[in-house]
Amino acid sequence: MSKSTDPVAPVETDLTGFDLINNPMLNKGTAFTDEERCAFGLHGLLPPHVGTLEEQVERRLKVLRAFETDFERYAFLRELQDSDETLFYALIASNLEETLPLVYTPTVGEGCQRFSEIWHKPRGVFISYPNMHRIREILSDARFDRVRIVVVSDGERILGLGDQGAGGMGISIGKLSLYTACAGIHPDEALPVLLDVGTNNQERLDDPLYVGWRHERIRGDEYDAFIEEFVAAVSKRWPDVLLHWEDFAGSNAARLLERYRDRLCTFNDDIQGTAAIAASSLLAAVNVTGVPLTAQRIAVLGAGSAGCGIASLLLQAMIDAGAGEAEARRCFFLVDRNGLLVEGMPDIMPAQKPFLQKPEAVAGWTREAPNAIGLLDVVSNAHPTVLIGVSGQAGAFTESVVRTMASHVERPVIFPLSNPTSRSEATPEQLMAWSEGRALIGTGSPFPPLHWNGRTRKVNQTNNSYVFPGIGLGVLAAGARRITDAMFMVAGKTVAAMSPTVTDKEGLLLPPVTDLRKVAVAVAKAVARQAQADGVAQPCDEATLDARVAARVWEPHYRPYRRRG
Repeated sequence: MSKSTDPVAPVETDLTGFDLINNPMLNKGTAFTDEERCAFGLHGLLPPHVGTLEEQVERRLKVLRAFETDFERYAFLRELQDSDETLFYALIASNLEETLPLVYTPTVGEGCQRFSEIWHKPRGVFISYPNMHRIREILSDARFDRVRIVVVSDGERILGLGDQGAGGMGISIGKLSLYTACAGIHPDEALPVLLDVGTNNQERLDDPLYVGWRHERIRGDEYDAFIEEFVAAVSKRWPDVLLHWEDFAGSNAARLLERYRDRLCTFNDDIQGTAAIAASSLLAAVNVTGVPLTAQRIAVLGAGSAGCGIASLLLQAMIDAGAGEAEARRCFFLVDRNGLLVEGMPDIMPAQKPFLQKPEAVAGWTREAPNAIGLLDVVSNAHPTVLIGVSGQAGAFTESVVRTMASHVERPVIFPLSNPTSRSEATPEQLMAWSEGRALIGTGSPFPPLHWNGRTRKVNQTNNSYVFPGIGLGVLAAGARRITDAMFMVAGKTVAAMSPTVTDKEGLLLPPVTDLRKVAVAVAKAVARQAQADGVAQPCDEATLDARVAARVWEPHYRPYRRRG
């Protein structure tokens, strides 16, 4: 196949007939011209109608909208992706607001739970623990020569749904679909990977349809050796790869990122991407509330890798805005399953240490229970201006918590970010009612529009899809060797600078989902320049860098075909 991304440059291939139309990256379905049908032996394999990509999109949309459930729509789109990728991405990119919730959150959660039901065609790479000795052989296939981005999951913490084993491949596929739909990363450059180290989900193990390795999860040194072999093989196969870690359990996510971030170009989206979009949303909220970042008091429910990642980036943003580090740390209240994190508590993780409250600072607090400081205690005593949820606990932002917060803060900023929708800490309707219409709300998954006081307005979707596609595009365009914390900070600030609240206090916190491609390009340019500033990419002038970004954006168009040779 020709490697040109020029939409009019011919594709050269020696595939013909059945082999050609069964290659999802080459298939054009009814859009093959009569000349191409003659040249490639397609007459009889296709109906006689010769159509266009636009007609195909309309036909597929009609079918998509006729299904009764979103899971059916998800399964339909997965089949479309496996049969005609150009058509799939043309449909997605031109209907982002409608299709994003189908290929990504929230529907991808059910897609992972029911992955074994709908798996029918190879996509990506399954690397099971018994095949540890074959990893390099598996990755050596010539089909993967163009790969530049790898999204990998071990399926242990899929959204807020827990261990889905081999079904975690659905999240890797979904993430990479957004790299292409939102940032134009060519599908041939994107490889989803599932590291199958078993599952502790008994429902999966008992399911006769389950396609994964039927074994309890590998832990400890065996797990680490498996991950090491995988990373070493990836680094050898693609020295310039971007490795994106996705939905690893908190016990592994932070330590794997720390272990490998200086060995290759890599990041963890649950930790760093979530932090960047939370920062974007809070910076946009500042435009509305008028309360400067340095004066915010931030409570985070869920002090795992995502919660600590959010707190760390927001802490740095406060320091950048002029706050002293010690002063800024005292403004964070991280609440885990054992309550508010306080010095002297057992089993404190390294990432949590910067955010431990001093015992004397909370000694005089009124409490619901004597042995722990819960979220309501924090809200009652610390009077946070911002409440962020990454707990995966549906309903954790109770009416008492929200009403208490709203009684002390004129415009409470509340972000229930847990995915999918079923795991959100509260619904927008609840937050609006309990705050008497004063809350600024951002959710991790899409919710229907809010109706309040005779007005209808969209709900801010504080979703990583605003950040990670542009980061990937910027890394590839700049040829970055590593990803720095500053690159995530500038990504978050770039999204915030595009917020409608910059010019309209009544506007949404984030740009509309329909602008995600525009957002990705802006983020890519900012990230690429930051990579140069941080010394992890070769310098070049701004015009050259912008041209490199533009050149990497693939548009889903059918190109003319000709026989190779």
